[in-house]
Amino acid sequence: MKLTVVGSSGSFPSAESACSCYLVEADGFTVVFDLGNGALGALQRYTGLYDVDAVVLSHLHPDHCIDLCAYYVARNYRVEGCPDPIPVFGPTGTAARLARAYDMDEDPGMKGVFDFRTLTEGSFELGPFTITAAQVAHPVEAYGFRVAHGDRSFVYTGDTGPCGQLVDLARGTDLLLAEAAYTHGKEEFVDVHLNGRQAGELATTAGVRRLVLTHIPPWTDPEHNAADAAETYDGPVELARPGAVYEI
Repeated sequence: MKLTVVGSSGSFPSAESACSCYLVEADGFTVVFDLGNGALGALQRYTGLYDVDAVVLSHLHPDHCIDLCAYYVARNYRVEGCPDPIPVFGPTGTAARLARAYDMDEDPGMKGVFDFRTLTEGSFELGPFTITAAQVAHPVEAYGFRVAHGDRSFVYTGDTGPCGQLVDLARGTDLLLAEAAYTHGKEEFVDVHLNGRQAGELATTAGVRRLVLTHIPPWTDPEHNAADAAETYDGPVELARPGAVYEI
């Protein structure tokens, strides 16, 4: 698998990065995980607008989903005609939420452009990938994902506080793409986000081979969070940066 970081900024875009968006490719099949603020523009650096085969949304906060509205425009009003609908996997109410964001009635809303499918916990096949979704600890319905291709896998936590589901999801994975929005000792809200130290603890407990920290807001020092993660995990720790590519 090839994993490309399209956008990694948490909560709102930074001067250097769009919000959450990750491009995953294997065997000629392309999946986009999350499409937050500013991500559609950045995505075009790495793939064609009409070369995406599916979109998977971890949850419905704007920094993870709102650019699907812009993607609707790009597909629906394409000069050559609207391409066939592509699957969009998201939490309960995704179609209605995005229709409201674009000031449309839910029916038909965006359903002529996107084939909306509701996520539930468990595994499903998508192209050459096996994707396992687990509901995680966040104020809204939110999912983390394990993406497997052959004997390789990576896990994307989405937005989450510490929870047992993450440990089970990430156990033994080749790469853990973990959010680390909070700073240890600074933000102490429960069931919202991980901090760097907690991301490292998750990586250690789950026995992952590599840790990449993402979703760090512009007001947070990413190097501080990476150092915190390195105190609780003795494997490789990196910061997700736009354009970074990981071969898994």
